[in-house]
Amino acid sequence: MKKLICALAAALTAGVSALACTSLIAAKGATADGSVMITYAADSHNLYGELYNQPAADHPKGAMRQVVEWDTGKPLGEIEEVAHTYATVGNMNEHGLTIAESTWGGREELEGSGLIDYGSLIYITLQRARTAREAIKVMTDLVDRYGYASSGESFSIADGDEAWIMELIGKGKADKGAVWVARRIPDGMISGHANHPRIHKFPLKDKSKETIYSPDVIKFAREQGYFDGKDEDFDFSKAYAVTDFGALRGCDARVWAYFNKFAPGMDAYLPWIDRAEGEPMPLWVKPSSPLTAADMKGMMRDHFENTPYDMTQDIGAGPFDVPYRWRPMTFEVDGQEYTHERAIATQQTGFSFVSQMRSDLPKHLRGLLWFGTDDANTCVYLPIFCSVKQVPAQLAHGDVNTLDWNANFWVNNYVANQAYNRYSQMIPDIRRVQGDLETAIASDVDVAVANLASMDETDATELTQQLADLWAERATGAYKQLGDYLFVKFMDGNIKKTDDNHEFKKSEYGVPVYPEFGGYDERYFRSIVNDAGERLKVHEIKY
Repeated sequence: MKKLICALAAALTAGVSALACTSLIAAKGATADGSVMITYAADSHNLYGELYNQPAADHPKGAMRQVVEWDTGKPLGEIEEVAHTYATVGNMNEHGLTIAESTWGGREELEGSGLIDYGSLIYITLQRARTAREAIKVMTDLVDRYGYASSGESFSIADGDEAWIMELIGKGKADKGAVWVARRIPDGMISGHANHPRIHKFPLKDKSKETIYSPDVIKFAREQGYFDGKDEDFDFSKAYAVTDFGALRGCDARVWAYFNKFAPGMDAYLPWIDRAEGEPMPLWVKPSSPLTAADMKGMMRDHFENTPYDMTQDIGAGPFDVPYRWRPMTFEVDGQEYTHERAIATQQTGFSFVSQMRSDLPKHLRGLLWFGTDDANTCVYLPIFCSVKQVPAQLAHGDVNTLDWNANFWVNNYVANQAYNRYSQMIPDIRRVQGDLETAIASDVDVAVANLASMDETDATELTQQLADLWAERATGAYKQLGDYLFVKFMDGNIKKTDDNHEFKKSEYGVPVYPEFGGYDERYFRSIVNDAGERLKVHEIKY
């Protein structure tokens, strides 16, 4: 399932892959409220957007746990269970620890041959670790003991105090384990990864223990012929990944867009993104001002707007400035290969989130998962605190092949897929409803944090559950109504006139007011003229 999501995005061959995931990071000190934030978009063409959860549990001595590959559902084997496992909701656990990922594949011959796939590695670790540092140890111990079963992977690992990137790849047939490096993102900095490893050179002797790595990460690269320089010149990304056009333009460009949005001077790295010239883009940068959860949500909706890669500006956007391109990503004309841009926001997202973690709050409020299904650009991010024990009905398990009007995933698709045809005309209505909902949700969350922090944990947890249930139901219902409204308003290529309350206008006799004709933009008309102008030219007829 999801390896067909992200793994091909590793760009093992030339060109830009159609599949990819994105994770952005804002460390403590880079955020307005002192939180740590990471994001994730689980992008796929066949992943149903749902919220996973597992309750906390105690296990008898000798108990075993089944490992099932997250992508395919294939059983991989069994590992020893621990005495107690923590509750999880989505990619967050009851302690507010959150883990996200993006797959980069790397060298084909290093595909893992062990027992733990990357998806299982995330969810097993969430059940066993309380902090980011603990999570790194759990993850690396698991692959060391049982072996790694996937290809190259970047992980965002964060708690209320620290945010880390860990990059890991298997050893292929040489060994069942993996080589890896992990770096803590300094306070005050932002970072991210998007299907290409972002750790290049790193300090080999870090007394602060904010850079840690497997003992053989350099030795193994030498043995495989990937590196032959001095240890201090070792570059993890260059040694273990394939740096081609797809890896830079289709992957690093998404991180560049994030940096460019909030930090100055990022034009200096356009030669790297376009041609691999100059220094690689830094692992982290300092934002001009502290970021908010709304900033992170907005970044997950990015299509390179107002940059050289703006997807609304070329002819591929059509007459309605559509910032989406159908797959395949690359195409050929007269023997020359071309690519569509690949932005953070994309139509094939199953689910996405912005995780907000605060160490100054009680345990039951320490982690907040702003969770959305389908396209991050058009979804509504719903509030799921780490103490939520039951998935709201609208976010529960479903089927990507079975329409369900009670499912948040399906009503979000209903709205988004209409907008893909007439984006510039429909997006104002979507932004209006989306904005109203997210403003109201944010207000409720602020009230909850202010009041529940001093309440009894049992009562507070019950209220966080009610908050999650309430907004999942409200947002799902509101988006079904929005989808209906868009269908009626823009029916048959027309635009029905509305009043200040967005109600359809009628004449004084109750007859619907005649609609407007939206038509097309000048660029589209010019493209028609260039293609078939002589045939369509209006000319004088002398009769």
